[in-house]
This record gives sequence, C-alpha cells and structure tokens, in this order.
Amino acid sequence: MRMTAGRVLLVAGVLVLLFIPYLLWGTGLITAQAQRDLRQQFAASQRLHHESVDVHPPAGPSGPPTVAPPIAAPAPGSALGIISIPKIALTMGIVEGTGAEQLRSGPGHYPGTPLPGQAGNAAIAGHRTTYLHPFYNLNELANGDAIDILTVQGQFVYKVTSSEAVAPTDVAVVAPTATPVLTLTTCNPRYSASQRLVVQAALVADILSGPPSTHAASPANAHTVPRSTTPAALQRNWWEAVLWGIAVAALIIGVWALALRLRGGRRAALLVVGLLAWLAVVFLFFGALAPLLPASY
Repeated sequence: MRMTAGRVLLVAGVLVLLFIPYLLWGTGLITAQAQRDLRQQFAASQRLHHESVDVHPPAGPSGPPTVAPPIAAPAPGSALGIISIPKIALTMGIVEGTGAEQLRSGPGHYPGTPLPGQAGNAAIAGHRTTYLHPFYNLNELANGDAIDILTVQGQFVYKVTSSEAVAPTDVAVVAPTATPVLTLTTCNPRYSASQRLVVQAALVADILSGPPSTHAASPANAHTVPRSTTPAALQRNWWEAVLWGIAVAALIIGVWALALRLRGGRRAALLVVGLLAWLAVVFLFFGALAPLLPASY
C-alpha cells in the first residue's frame, strides 16, 4: 500500500512539473495552429465582403476618421480581423468571443461591444503569459503609441490615450462610449489575476473598404456591457478534463501491468511506446484542463 501511494504521488508530481512548461510553451502550439486557421478565414471573409461592396479605398488616411457602419459580428470562434502593435512587435489574428475556448486562438473581441472601427468602445482581451501570450508586453505601451486593426470594413489606426490597472470585476472599462475607442484588457501583473491591465486608445485614422454609412447606431443603444462566461459551459468542459485524466491513469496502469509480464527488449520497447503514448494523452489532458483554470495567465 505504501509503495502504491508513493507511485501515485510520483506520477502526480511528474504531471505537475509537466503542466507548467505546457502552460508557458505547449499552449503556443495550439494557438499557432489556430492563428493559421484564423488568417485563412479572415482572407476568405475579406474576399466575400469586397465582392458585395463597391471598394474604392484612398491611397491613405486623410482628414478626421469616419466610423465604419454597423454590421453583424462574426460567429463566436470565427476570425474578426488582424491586430498589429508595432511597439511590442505584435501581429495576430483576432477571434470573436472571449471565452476560454476562443482565447486559445488569440486575442478575442468582447461580444456586445462594437467592432473595431465602429462608433463606441470596441474591446479586445488577450492572454498575458500563455497561448502565445499576445499581450505579454502590453504594459510597455505609452500615450501616442499606434494600434492598427484590420477588419473586412477597412484598416483603423488608434493611438493609446491611457493605461491603468483595475479590479478584475471592473466592467466599466468596456462600457459604451460616445467616441470611437479601442480597449485592450489582460491579466496584471504577469502570472496573476489580481488585477486587469487596461489600455485604451482613440481612433485617429482609417481607410474604409466600402462607402461609409450615412448614419451610425448610438453606442449606448446598440451595444451592451459584455457578460462573463456562463457556469454551465464550464461544467460541460470539466467532464472532458475528467475523462482525459482517467485515460492518463488507465494508460499508466495498463502499460505497467503488461510490462510486468515481459522481459528484456520486449519490455523496453513497450515502455518506450507506452511513454510516447502517455505523453500524447497527457498533452490532450492538459489541453482540456488549462481552460478551466482561473484567468491568471
């Protein structure tokens, strides 16, 4: 019994040690693939949009910016556009939604807020230290730094106006505004969820891909303050993590029991193959477990 308990603790310790590098680097593999998919989706959306509007973009932005007309947001998990922040060398695809699943793909647009370039407060969240950590250096942005957003409606240039840390429960930072602004949020400080780092920027220039709307929807009437993910969604995901955890344990027991019956090279071959299979299952287990953790990364 004591030996069995020791083996269980040893395996648990190995899993904990493996989980840390998975969060910091392994999650990037998931996001890298998702980013490739998002860019392909966005390119297809651009082609579709440009076929449906009369596109005559100017050579460059001129005069005060004109807000883009209201259009429906893409489906949750779909590509919304590209965000580029030269100051921190960031260029990534934006996904619609800020749930755990969406933020694994990249920076996510808060549902219920305007799309970038439209009237009001367009809000985007991103991970700080995992899933390619898009907002890792968001704290380095200062007033006047540029943030470029490309959507099917055109290219929009924002300039940073403020940066502050707020409580995680402070939803006022993504509330509707009278002027077109962009709000970026992430956890603060790094590796902690004790605060939220909030960077806000004002729209200063744009190149619309189609004719501007003659009227814009009132931000206060057209958009609502976003709400958090429902507990029901998290409960469904817990089952996936539990099932993969059982698979990890079953594979260990199965390989170990079979290895006891073999000798020499056959046992060594089984242990090598079993280890590789176990690592693959552990990767899937971690993938199901990571989104269930508090947003402290």
